[in-house]
Amino acid sequence: MRVAVMTAGSRGDIAPYTGLAHGLARAGHRVTVATHASFGPLVTAAGVELCPLPVDPRAELESARGRALHESTTGPGKLLRLTRMARELVGGMAPPLVDLARRSDLLLLSSSLAPLGNAIGEGLGVPSAGVFLQPLHSTAAFSPSVLGARSFGPVGNRLAGRMTNEAVDRVFSQAVRTTVRDLLSLPPAAARAARHRARERRGWPVWHGFSPVLVPRPRDWRPGLEVCGYWWPYDPPDARLPRHVEEFLAAGPPPVFVGLGSATVPDAEATGALVVRALRKAGLRGVVQRGWAGLHADDGPDLLTVDEVPHALLFPRMAAVVHHCGAGTTGAGLRAGVPAVPVPVQFDAGFWAARLVASGVAPAVVPLRRLTADRLAAALTAAVRDPSYGRCARRVAARLDAEDGTAAVVRAVERLSARRG
Repeated sequence: MRVAVMTAGSRGDIAPYTGLAHGLARAGHRVTVATHASFGPLVTAAGVELCPLPVDPRAELESARGRALHESTTGPGKLLRLTRMARELVGGMAPPLVDLARRSDLLLLSSSLAPLGNAIGEGLGVPSAGVFLQPLHSTAAFSPSVLGARSFGPVGNRLAGRMTNEAVDRVFSQAVRTTVRDLLSLPPAAARAARHRARERRGWPVWHGFSPVLVPRPRDWRPGLEVCGYWWPYDPPDARLPRHVEEFLAAGPPPVFVGLGSATVPDAEATGALVVRALRKAGLRGVVQRGWAGLHADDGPDLLTVDEVPHALLFPRMAAVVHHCGAGTTGAGLRAGVPAVPVPVQFDAGFWAARLVASGVAPAVVPLRRLTADRLAAALTAAVRDPSYGRCARRVAARLDAEDGTAAVVRAVERLSARRG
């Protein structure tokens, strides 16, 4: 079967799909991942084809409108600014997505491209399914993950979920209309029909790439919404940590990892200096990842600055992991079996941060907007010195080790293939 995986966003929105795509390819499917060209090396290293999409997400975050995200201090405010940005960018991705869909038998759509990809699939008669990294469907159990961790009560949570999904649908409405009319040569009514058929009542299948250990499947979700376990980013079998990283690790006790992944900050120098003060106040060595935030620490016996390194190789060697709570980094930290210190920045990060605390692997949430050296040092001290967090982290890691989210999707795709054959 020719399978197209379509995703857009930052590195954390792409990396898990490299593992999923690799697993599908190993099962005998011909897999193409459609994503930003800047992530091409991640995709091709997994042994699958790349369909490059326009837009450089890092450049967008570093632009004036990207920096404006920091001007909003609330989840809804940041989400509003992001939707305005997405509305201007998504249309340019439609032509390559249509071209790929024309030569595919199945479309697997991330949440970032689902409305557009679904309309394309409907217009071309190509089946599709969702492969989401966050829980986005309305439920009484919690409010929309993109709004953070606040609960509005069962009724309020359901209402907030419906309103958020309708808002996302509107972001894509113009791109869907244009795609259906100009690229698929269908009448305007087809755009509305495609959107309506993709809604809840159609039973569109969605597989979620996170663990039920962290987010149990809500009881009020409709059939077809499955939580199947994490899709781990693909790392080549010969992947190794750089020599200078190995030398640093060997030179002393396990350090703490500090990184904000693809998140950006208003003042990278000040944030980096704060991290250094916190590590030294807690008496801990640190590995600071530069990331898109541009963090930096003066290298020495107690500090090392790194660029991209495989989390699967680095995190198990840490005493604790301080991170921005992206969905993928959250999973990588849990898989490593080490305590966490969540420093959420925006969107779904607050949701995952609260889940880490609730699972017992993190002592407290320290949001970036309230981050101080004293608060970070106190959280680090608790995470590293209190053995209860390490015990919880190891228990969670053992449960994750028994899951195989990629295999669950491969089995589902095989069933779809058998029905088509």
